[in-house]
Amino acid sequence: MESQFQFDWQAAIDSIPFLIKGIPYTLMISFGGLIIGFALGIFFGLLSINKKWFLKWPATAYIEIFRGTPILVQVLFIFYGLPDLIGGPIDPLTAGIAAIALNSGAYISEVVRGGVQSIAKGQTEAGVSLGLSRTQTFWSITWPQAFRRMIPPLGNQAIVSIKDTSLFSVIGVGELVRQGQIYIASTFTAFEVYFVVAIMYLAITLSLSLILRLIERRGLASV
Repeated sequence: MESQFQFDWQAAIDSIPFLIKGIPYTLMISFGGLIIGFALGIFFGLLSINKKWFLKWPATAYIEIFRGTPILVQVLFIFYGLPDLIGGPIDPLTAGIAAIALNSGAYISEVVRGGVQSIAKGQTEAGVSLGLSRTQTFWSITWPQAFRRMIPPLGNQAIVSIKDTSLFSVIGVGELVRQGQIYIASTFTAFEVYFVVAIMYLAITLSLSLILRLIERRGLASV
């Protein structure tokens, strides 16, 4: 049987102004969560390579729990489960940011651990021989080199986190996918609307990829 479907370009164009309203929420959740996640990643990443077990084990537990469970389950737990514990509702936007922060923080912890451990131990010994303390050596010598190596995987995590926000429509966050669902409910143009949503996500992630490549090139050029 021959399909009668025809792409409605006008419907796709008409949906753009409504869908654009979801972009600020998508960016706010992803970058707000990533900023917190980066701080968590540095903290738990450094703890995970600490030789003291009472610092290393809690960090490892955090990393494994949030890397080993789906982010959708995490945001549902935060939005629907935590209110039972704290005795009050949690705003959908807050729940989304918290989920991105905790999830990305776990992955960034591994990026930090790998980056720091990739630097030769001789760098630390050289710093100490120059009269620097181990803390000064780490932040002045080891960390700058490690951070340059972290830029590509950190960029990948940022892109993943942006795409993960599409799952948060299940808790009513007004991001891109949620805006699309609302629009489709009144226009019945699912194919066209989700096509535009996909293009918008692609534009965001490609723009971020370009920025990250420029940063990476400048970082390499400064070495």
